[in-house]
Amino acid sequence: MAVLDWLSDLGYMGIAIGLMLEVIPSEIVLGYGGYMISQELIGFTGAVIAGTIGGTIAQLFLYWLGFYGGRAVLEKYGKYILINKHHIDLSEKWFNKFGPGVIFSARFVPVVRHAISIPAGIARMPLIKFTLYTIAAIIPWTIFFLYLGIVLGENWAGVKDAAKPFIVPISIIALGAGTVYLLAARKTKQ
Repeated sequence: MAVLDWLSDLGYMGIAIGLMLEVIPSEIVLGYGGYMISQELIGFTGAVIAGTIGGTIAQLFLYWLGFYGGRAVLEKYGKYILINKHHIDLSEKWFNKFGPGVIFSARFVPVVRHAISIPAGIARMPLIKFTLYTIAAIIPWTIFFLYLGIVLGENWAGVKDAAKPFIVPISIIALGAGTVYLLAARKTKQ
């Protein structure tokens, strides 16, 4: 893939840019990053940092779209960033039901993971809180897919299939953590 070769030439910056643009799914970009680590083209720590920065900036972009553009703009133009009305509806439902803590746990749930930033912006969630929850979730996501890319080596393109058995348990754990957070937050408010 020409895009991945270009990202490879950029090294750490390529990982960050690949995640910021989201033209290629993050799992593929990070899996390829793991392959680059296995070939000793880049280091693991630098790749985690680049992945965290790129993933966070991508989510901040969606947050700001929600914050400044609102739902109407996203419904009209979201298709250009691969977000449709269903994604917005589902993520808004989750955000309204579970509160800001869902920013962390939803990052591990397919479909909702990217779109959850939009209702956070629409709801005017404090930017620092949003960013901290986002980074806390992006770090393990980045490490997981880099690791899979390292293990798969030359077969890095199969990273999505290799991750499938782990996604449901990770989603359940993340949702459980989100539920515990929600219950603790409600208890401290009383």
